[in-house]
Amino acid sequence: MSSLQSMPPQDIEPYLADEDKKTILRFITCGSVDDGKSTLIGRLLYDAKLIFDDQLATLGRVGTADGKETDFALLLDGLEAEREQGITIDVAYRYFETPKRKFIVADTPGHEEYTRNMVTGASTADLAIVLIDSRQGILQQTRRHSYIASLLGIRHVVLAVNKMDLVDFQQTVFDKVVSDYLAFAAGLSFASIQPMPISARFGDNVIGASDSMPWYHGPALLDHLEIVEFAAVEQSKAFRFPVQLVMRPNAEFRGYAGQVASGRILVDDAVVVARSGQHSSVKAIVTRDGNLGSAVEGEAVTLVLSDEVDASRGDMLVAPAARPFVADQFQAIVIWFDANAMMPGRSYILRNETDSVSATVTALKHRVNVNSFTREAAKTLRMNEIGVCNISTQSPIVFDPYRDNRATGNFIFVDRVTNATVGAGLIDFPLRRANNVHWQATDVNKAARSAMKNQRPAVLWFTGLSGSGKSTIANALEQSLQLKGNHTYLLDGDNVRHGLNRDLGFTDEDRVENIRRVAEVAKLMADAGLIVLVSFISPFRDERRMARELMEEGEFIEIFVDTPLDECARRDPKGLYEKALAGKIANFTGISSPYEPPDDPELHLRTIGYEPIALALKIEAFLDGRLGTK
Repeated sequence: MSSLQSMPPQDIEPYLADEDKKTILRFITCGSVDDGKSTLIGRLLYDAKLIFDDQLATLGRVGTADGKETDFALLLDGLEAEREQGITIDVAYRYFETPKRKFIVADTPGHEEYTRNMVTGASTADLAIVLIDSRQGILQQTRRHSYIASLLGIRHVVLAVNKMDLVDFQQTVFDKVVSDYLAFAAGLSFASIQPMPISARFGDNVIGASDSMPWYHGPALLDHLEIVEFAAVEQSKAFRFPVQLVMRPNAEFRGYAGQVASGRILVDDAVVVARSGQHSSVKAIVTRDGNLGSAVEGEAVTLVLSDEVDASRGDMLVAPAARPFVADQFQAIVIWFDANAMMPGRSYILRNETDSVSATVTALKHRVNVNSFTREAAKTLRMNEIGVCNISTQSPIVFDPYRDNRATGNFIFVDRVTNATVGAGLIDFPLRRANNVHWQATDVNKAARSAMKNQRPAVLWFTGLSGSGKSTIANALEQSLQLKGNHTYLLDGDNVRHGLNRDLGFTDEDRVENIRRVAEVAKLMADAGLIVLVSFISPFRDERRMARELMEEGEFIEIFVDTPLDECARRDPKGLYEKALAGKIANFTGISSPYEPPDDPELHLRTIGYEPIALALKIEAFLDGRLGTK
């Protein structure tokens, strides 16, 4: 890379002023695997003389018919696994500038497995370079990436038809790819699509016109990137300031530190704490380098307010005249990343700009076919699928529709056990019916009902394989508790499926919904002051954890009825194992569907060698100490 020429001191300030005036274009490369995304950016940086000599010296060489040539993809593929496999895995960011503009490029992976990384790179981009191998044409991942780019608010596309050298630079090949893509993209919300034929390998139409394609009269890639018009940071957007930290260095100072997510704030401007509705105004805008009169999107500052308000990490300061939504139910577009399918009713952690709360998908309204954009009926979303969902959070969150504010309208789903990011969402709108539904306070509460029954309520959750003895033990325990004067109710899996859950089958999705409904019923019964015995296979840890979190602290007692599979099959009280092993019953727990044993149950009952009544008495003794059931 050529070094900067020495500059007289008197010219430095004008130079820096000109640098500050340059716009910053954030763009991504995307498309299917091996379409040449990393090679294209590497070639662009090399031809524009934006690579340091020591970087160039470390690049590998790849074999060709004529000898050896530089492997420009290695400038972007920095991970060892990427270099070994010849694919991009992680998002690689590069920062560079030309005399006309500054750039931040995110080179995103094309492999289906790493779609989540493409979403990360596209979430802040203004433009997408969609690469297509001229020999392959439009592939499934090309469509998926284009659709996701549109969803994420990218409005400008460069359609880079690559590897033209491998089709003898034929215009007919280029025209066919462009025609197919424009027909596909007509249903997307792109403001501009600039097609261009390129050869990333040899640099054709990358920073200058190609002698091999005199029939192309459009701009070269770098020329287009330097002049394309895009929406710069909009200071007219509503002010949003997520609080990251409350600063209290001494008793005289209280400030709220964070980064302006959108809009502009000035000293003396009025603000509101979004969740509580408390009003105040900005007394000072503090930075490390001194106080400011204003702050705009992207600036990290500390706001000092004129009044003492109840705001802490996770709250958001907003403009009073343009307040965001605060709701616990909303519709969103969800992009699923995980190999384990998304299941309505399962509990995940939802994280957005300010909140981290438990959330469930209450309904999957439809799945989107990325080839035709048609809506398809579905019960779940599998890896890389996109759908429209209704979502319920454990407590209200602060948000804007994604179309209005990319920063405050997005969220991710996190698996509660592995802490892996399993999905991303773009919020459409709150479900207004949820805003009209409030918990009705009553004069007779759980404490009063429990006192009348002279007992502490509890939910005893029996889990184990079919035939393990759950219902038999639960039935024996209920009889014993009744004799002592306790008020109980037994919810049995088979009995509930005759009524409340008669519409559910035995797929993983239906099992999740089965347990969600039963957990809600058990919660209501505990609120009535009862000792509730729940006897369900409940094979998944996530759903048992969800049931536990519905109850008050110490109210949920998990009882693992541990009977080996071969013993359950030997007992086979309903003849189900024989049918399942013969392939006559699908989704049978322990045979064709998994059972996840509890990690740390309150009671672990090993049934081999024990009669049900003895195990029931063991539970009763535990309850005597826990609930005082004597």
